[in-house]
Amino acid sequence: MGASMPMRKSISALLAALLVISGVTTANADSASPAQSMTHLKTAPGVSAALERSGVIFYAQGGATAGVMGDSISDAKGQVVFHIPITANKDGVQHAGSNIVLFNTANDRQVLLRNPVIDLKKGLVAATIPQAGDKPITILLISNADSLKAKRSTDKAAGVRSRTFAAASMSFAPGVAETLTSLLGLPSGAIAEGSLFATADVTLKKRVR
Repeated sequence: MGASMPMRKSISALLAALLVISGVTTANADSASPAQSMTHLKTAPGVSAALERSGVIFYAQGGATAGVMGDSISDAKGQVVFHIPITANKDGVQHAGSNIVLFNTANDRQVLLRNPVIDLKKGLVAATIPQAGDKPITILLISNADSLKAKRSTDKAAGVRSRTFAAASMSFAPGVAETLTSLLGLPSGAIAEGSLFATADVTLKKRVR
């Protein structure tokens, strides 16, 4: 059953408060230094609205920040955007110290996607879900990994060289949607197995002389 109008308003207000707490201004906000490698991940249109109807919102913890594209999270085309600092690029693109949080406002259950690692070669994203175990598991599959090509650029003024892998398409790995649904206390099928979760732009930078 969908949330009532007053509940939707309270959920939207709570999200706004959480975004402020996590250091967000707008979806385009990014105060990282010019040489900071970043992953910019945005949920697929409609994902945040579908979950919001069940009382579930997204926010960021740690080094990551988050913002909203569109009129609101309940908008059919609304998207949540995460700006996640890359901490290493060995054995996958690592984001140590950053969490993506799914929080169910109806029952106070939450799920953390902790320290996500993007492996562009293998076409997967792994993270630890503390509520399900203490080891990283594959949470997302990159359906277009084979076709991703790096776009290279150099900012001579900043002395930074970049490689950007744009629009990596990420869908839930087998069994993950069911796990999230159960941990969040949602009705069966609330999150569709194998559904598109997000797209991501991964930008790797290094200083040059």
